[in-house]
This record gives sequence, structure tokens and C-alpha cells, in this order.
Amino acid sequence: MSNSENLPENISLKTRLMVVLWPAFLVACLATGVFFSLFDPLEMIVLDERLQLHALGAYTIGFLLFWLLAAMSSLLTSLLLQKVD
Repeated sequence: MSNSENLPENISLKTRLMVVLWPAFLVACLATGVFFSLFDPLEMIVLDERLQLHALGAYTIGFLLFWLLAAMSSLLTSLLLQKVD
């Protein structure tokens, strides 16, 4: 019996969103903490221009970008686990 036979075939949208977004949220929290512990948002330069953001704005944008990246990874994993007919 393979591991894929234990997976339910019809997962509700609510369940799928939680399976994708919750781990992505946790990874984004960790990634944001590590990234901004190493880099000061007030000294960041993007495309030869210093960021003109308040520190809280940089933290928010960074967190959302990390969350989006992690969510895309979790979604890809979820889609790959679907049974191919």
C-alpha cells in the first residue's frame, strides 16, 4: 500500500487553503525574522536606489513576499500530490 493511497481524493477548498497557507505563514515568519536580523531595511538598496520606506513598511512587504513565495511552494506540493487519472 503506497502512501498516496491514504490521501483523500476530494479535499474541500477550505481545507486545501489551510494546508497551503498555514505552513506558508509559519515559514514566512521564520524567513522574515532571519532575513531582517541580517539586513537593515533602512540600508537596503534596490536597483541602485535606497528604499524610501519606513522600517515597518519594509518588514510588512518582506513578510508578504516571503508568505507568497512559501504559499506558491506549498500549493505546488499540494497540486503534485493530487492523483493523476
